[in-house]
Amino acid sequence: MKFKSLIAALLVCVAGAASAQTYNVEPGHTYPSFEADHMGISFWRGKFLKNSGKITLDRAAKTGTAEIFIDPASIDFGHAKMNEHAKGKDMFNVEQFPGITYKSTSMKFDGDKLVSMEGELTMLGVTKPVALVVNRFKCIIHPMLKREVCGADASGSFNRTDFGLNYGVPRFAPEVKLAIQIEAVKAD
Repeated sequence: MKFKSLIAALLVCVAGAASAQTYNVEPGHTYPSFEADHMGISFWRGKFLKNSGKITLDRAAKTGTAEIFIDPASIDFGHAKMNEHAKGKDMFNVEQFPGITYKSTSMKFDGDKLVSMEGELTMLGVTKPVALVVNRFKCIIHPMLKREVCGADASGSFNRTDFGLNYGVPRFAPEVKLAIQIEAVKAD
């Protein structure tokens, strides 16, 4: 009887593992963006143009993982002088820290929809928890790619000084709001 129970448990695990799907982040349709205070008179908005990553979803088990890499040298405020300053030692110090990463630690689903994600953001060599609310999530068979593509719109916030990005404080408030649009294509 114990042997049959063990076999049944293994089959459940194998079946569960088989339902997990891997998706590759589509950089041309993924834009991690942010807004931060500019002396209390306006908000600077920017985005990162280069990113990559992998997402694994098991919608039946309501689990998944996300690993996202962002190239901070691809920062774009729409203002060339500000872009160059942000890449320097005062801010993102891209020579010493050529990457920003986000790795999920858990995902929460409501039915088949991903609704939130807990994870760890690593920036400037510091890792801190950052939660994301998934405002929209949908998977479709892409009409041109003929493969499943999942997309999401997520938001969150963090305090940049927690990561050592202290430029301009207290003139510029340390809170940063995130808005992330992401699309990922099912891997072959």
